[in-house]
Amino acid sequence: MRSAMLFTSVSLVTLLTLGGAHAAKAEVAAADATEVEGIVVTGEKAARSLQETTTSVAVTTAEKIERENVVNFFDIVQRTANVSETYGPSGFTIRGISNTNVSGGGAGGLATVYVDGAAIPERGLNGGPLDMWDIGQVEILRGPQSTLQGRNALAGAVVIRSAEPSFTFGGRVRGLVSDADDRSLAAVLTGSIVEDQLAFRLAAETRRADGFVYNVTRKEDEAAVDATTIRGKLLFTPSALPDLTVRTVWLHDKREGGYVFTYSRTDVPDIYDDRISEGDAPNLSDTTTDILTVEADYDLSDRLNLSSVTSWIRVDNVSKYDADDTAQPLAFGIQDEVSKTLSQELRLNYQGERLSGLVGFWYSKRDRDYELTSLATVETPKPTLIALMTSPLFGLNLPTATFAADTYAAALPAILVDFHSVTPEEIETVALFADGRYQLTDKLSLLAGFRYDREQNTLTNDQTATFAGTLPNPAAFGPLAPVIGGLNQVVLGFVGQANASAPTTTRDFEAFLPKLGVKYDFNDDISASFVVQRGYRSGGSTVNIARSNVVAYDPEFTWNYEASLRSEWLDGTLLVNANAYYVDWSDQQVTVNLGLNLYYYQTENAGSSHLYGFEIEINHAPTNQFSWYASLGHTKTEFEDFDVELGALSLDLSGTEFAFAPHWTFAAGADWRWGNGFVANLNAGYRSDAYSEVGAQQADAKIKARTLVNGKIGYETDRWGVFAYGKNLLNEEYVQYNQPSLSRAMLGDPRVLGVILETRW
Repeated sequence: MRSAMLFTSVSLVTLLTLGGAHAAKAEVAAADATEVEGIVVTGEKAARSLQETTTSVAVTTAEKIERENVVNFFDIVQRTANVSETYGPSGFTIRGISNTNVSGGGAGGLATVYVDGAAIPERGLNGGPLDMWDIGQVEILRGPQSTLQGRNALAGAVVIRSAEPSFTFGGRVRGLVSDADDRSLAAVLTGSIVEDQLAFRLAAETRRADGFVYNVTRKEDEAAVDATTIRGKLLFTPSALPDLTVRTVWLHDKREGGYVFTYSRTDVPDIYDDRISEGDAPNLSDTTTDILTVEADYDLSDRLNLSSVTSWIRVDNVSKYDADDTAQPLAFGIQDEVSKTLSQELRLNYQGERLSGLVGFWYSKRDRDYELTSLATVETPKPTLIALMTSPLFGLNLPTATFAADTYAAALPAILVDFHSVTPEEIETVALFADGRYQLTDKLSLLAGFRYDREQNTLTNDQTATFAGTLPNPAAFGPLAPVIGGLNQVVLGFVGQANASAPTTTRDFEAFLPKLGVKYDFNDDISASFVVQRGYRSGGSTVNIARSNVVAYDPEFTWNYEASLRSEWLDGTLLVNANAYYVDWSDQQVTVNLGLNLYYYQTENAGSSHLYGFEIEINHAPTNQFSWYASLGHTKTEFEDFDVELGALSLDLSGTEFAFAPHWTFAAGADWRWGNGFVANLNAGYRSDAYSEVGAQQADAKIKARTLVNGKIGYETDRWGVFAYGKNLLNEEYVQYNQPSLSRAMLGDPRVLGVILETRW
């Protein structure tokens, strides 16, 4: 039934596309029509045009970044079909799959962001170098990239590449200021060091913003931003080796901003006008990212190319948060994390008359040191106390045990714990991969690939936990004194179980990830393909905090079935592309609570799910002065089974949808260039209703649909420009994440109006 639905969707999309395009073909193209900009996609590790790429990919060029005033990566997320934010600008979903996880379990990511060849750790996105100043191109590849990218690419991948150095001297300076007290100054300088052999590019940006939430307890902005980015890039094309090209990129990014979860109170008269918080402890994140990448390409012959990509990245993050979000000093946390990754890729690309493809080797080593210090408040677990008191240890009957537990919980409603843990982790990966196409006939091609991935995962945990509260005095409870005294010892025992060190645990994982498909070229302008491939997220180990145990879990896999259509019309000025997909997901890594308390949980392979949908994207440039685009995405997700034999309090996800997975997404934009210096751009992004939680109570966590409209208008010459811009022009009021039981929510940004001044030479 689901397969039939998939192919029905593909057929419908194809018929609508072909029918509409044939009608358009009958019209005479305007004399001044211009061909849609040629886009080269590099995310599949082979330079192919957008029309030759069968993977569903949304490409944002440097031109679009400038025309739409795209400030950071999450501006692109809001304007891309089947891509959506999760907890505000800190995470995203691709086809309903979060870049971190959909089921709460597992430590690895599901979609990786690459910046100039270096993979940003999944926990580094909130404070990562994702601003779009001097970026050449952004590619969002939808669907599994496991064959070429390996771990952490089950949902897709994001490839961000900075602008290239030029051998011609030039530069650009931009100043931006808005009514939201957001101001930035950015500059770029490029030119030749050795004529025709060595060029440089140096870009820098500094940004200050106050944010939209004010803390009434600490009397300061809750999510103020202070960020500085510096990027240096060298391009080396030695005349002695004319077939060699070497690129070196160094990036340093430092930013202080709000914690990943920045809440506003919802128990105020107007939550959108009165954006306040009350936490007494700081909610902030201080992140420093350093990246060094060296890419070398050497043409061995007209058909054979050898490539090497070496990358090193270090992310230092200190996050502080108020766990109770009140003016009282009840609970707080400090997370200190250092992640260092070294990777090396060697790749051989071949381009023949019928056969084209690549074979490559990959090595990666990631060291992560994670330290957590917190004052935690754990609700006194009455069901656990009742079970203990009715056991032979206490020997009480159920009514007496229930009364005693209620009495004890009234005297000690929460267990206060001073907690400290150090959890170093090392992940080492080696892989062999290949991907290719073979032209069987003039029209039919075979697509195939594989990846053999081998990973070693090592985890250690050392933690201390100390009871930090005041135990009830047994003498105050009369006949219940012995029971209260016994429960005091039980509580101290609970805390003591978390006060231990777990031995180092090492796990080895192997995965074979095949890919097979066909592509049919109807003519030079229209092609269709169908691909089946396996997706993968590696296994690992999780820490059961309550027991201080390291518990292992296995990898999870998907089978992905995807059809695509690529078409050009009206002499290349109109592109109409579509993809439809079905994904079957098994052995999902889910979080299981074993019933003792909030911290008595671990990861198990206990879930399965499926998802299906499609994307349609249209780009049209009828004249040199006007162009427009539109994209439509549909995704339907569902957890199927949840098979857990551990603990009575396990979260059953069966029948629910993925979090932050809207069924419908739509984006559109238009750009005008009148030729007399005046320019304008208008664009919008729509997301239908979604849920911010999973599980049986999902209906209570519904996020309403929203539409964001943005615009930019101005005047420019070859040397300077002045522009006015607006984000969320209709001042849409929307919630990104809601916690009604705690009277707080994460709200979307209000309308912002600003001015840009720019000069270039």
